[in-house]
Amino acid sequence: MKRIIVYFLEIIILFVIQTSTFHYFGLANIMPNLLLILVVSTAYMRGRMTGLGIGFFTGLLVDIVYGELIGLYAFIYMIIGYFMGYANKIYSNDDYTLPIFFVAVSDFVYGFFYYIFGFLLRGRLNLLFYMRRIILPEIIYTVAASVFLYKILNIINNRLDRIEIEGE
Repeated sequence: MKRIIVYFLEIIILFVIQTSTFHYFGLANIMPNLLLILVVSTAYMRGRMTGLGIGFFTGLLVDIVYGELIGLYAFIYMIIGYFMGYANKIYSNDDYTLPIFFVAVSDFVYGFFYYIFGFLLRGRLNLLFYMRRIILPEIIYTVAASVFLYKILNIINNRLDRIEIEGE
């Protein structure tokens, strides 16, 4: 139960930080995707089903507040959380490079899916422009933010694991 409350607080806090504070730190109107870092980190540390759940609720929150279609962000975040959860089998507390690589790959997948559902289906076919102006700068910015945020999320996860072990 404590873990669910902590996940809920993480989603709310990172959503508020991403939507309110990072507008001031945006470079060329690009901001890091903190919620994607949360989904990938949680899926990497806890597995597929946890990644799927965190992805669903994170995406649903984004859909409710910003989405034109309810379910688009939830679908994208769920897919990313589920497939990044497969990496839980190789999870190591000491490794910080692999989750950052997964964040980069996930941000590319997120941007590509968003391009398909948000632009390609509306007849806008200029993928290279979207890749150069939106996807690649967002990947770089998100990876830079994930270096710090993953460390914090890993510490929280380790503390929750210790609490669960001591409680048994």
